[in-house]
Amino acid sequence: MKSRRGSGTKTEPAVTLLQPCEPEALQWDMQQIQLAIARRAYELFEARNREHGHDWEDWFQAESELLRPVSIVISESADRFSIRANVFGLESNELKVSIEPRRIAILGRKEARAVAEAEETRPADPYPEHVLRLIDISSEVDPDGAVVELQSGILKFELPKVSKLEADAARAGKA
Repeated sequence: MKSRRGSGTKTEPAVTLLQPCEPEALQWDMQQIQLAIARRAYELFEARNREHGHDWEDWFQAESELLRPVSIVISESADRFSIRANVFGLESNELKVSIEPRRIAILGRKEARAVAEAEETRPADPYPEHVLRLIDISSEVDPDGAVVELQSGILKFELPKVSKLEADAARAGKA
């Protein structure tokens, strides 16, 4: 019987760089998802004969039905933030990200794929098709210096911090 072990050479998972887009560019898509959540929450409210007092429950139920869960891990050093977001099952062409000085937005939509006959026995994807996650950051970062990568279902952000002097100078320039 032949051994099933690999040849000893490990192949590294592919890394895809993502180009962040302007926050305004995501606004329309984000609003469409938020409206779908609001509509579903209202349907739940109506299904309960319009009984008041369950608005948060309805909203969270609607989110859980329409949005994929995205767990995140944030680590911080003196000069940067490293953020990891689990977007397993989504490809780089299905994701959009934007970076603001104090916030990251992740937006994704799983594209429908034709199922091959051999895959018909596999269970359907249990997760909803949309991802919408906003991450607030405690210090200002430089969006232009950010690096965003997708590797094995993990979206990786490396965000250089803006020094206090740079942040104050930028605010003074806007005033």
